[in-house]
Amino acid sequence: MEYYNYIKSLHLIFVITWFAGLFYIVRLFVYQIEASEKPSPEKEILQAQYKIMAYRLWYIITWPSAVLASIFAFWMLFFTDLGNAWLKMPWMHIKLGFVFLLYLYHLKCHQIFKQLQNNEVKYSSNYMRLWNEGATIILFAIVFLVVLKSAFNWIFGVVGIILFSVLLMLGFKFYKRIREKK
Repeated sequence: MEYYNYIKSLHLIFVITWFAGLFYIVRLFVYQIEASEKPSPEKEILQAQYKIMAYRLWYIITWPSAVLASIFAFWMLFFTDLGNAWLKMPWMHIKLGFVFLLYLYHLKCHQIFKQLQNNEVKYSSNYMRLWNEGATIILFAIVFLVVLKSAFNWIFGVVGIILFSVLLMLGFKFYKRIREKK
């Protein structure tokens, strides 16, 4: 138990860097997709640079952070008394459901990463901008669950996440209109 706060701190640090990597990799996807629409030689120069940046971000920051965040989470949950107690609480089950969604999101980002590394553009830059909000929604859900725990009113929580998602979509549409006017 004396090492619990160290484990928790390391877990939080790697969760933060994992999310930072997920947020930025999708931004790089947007840039890569937009670069694919440029004329030569600009297209080739930008694509080469973005591939290097994405590769380094993905394999040096994002994947290691995901793995280390998971290791420290498992350590807290399965090798501490507090973690064992939390596993019996309903809020933790829901949080783990959102963590599972985060892993699915991460794996889908990996698939898109591999496609773009092979110059396969299957999505629009607007789709990627919208895709980037998925990690934001998952982050909000997890943070609120962890902070509020069992005091959390699930009905208000679900309505809040839905309203937050709608606000993100409206913001996206507003930003898209501004970009199209320029």
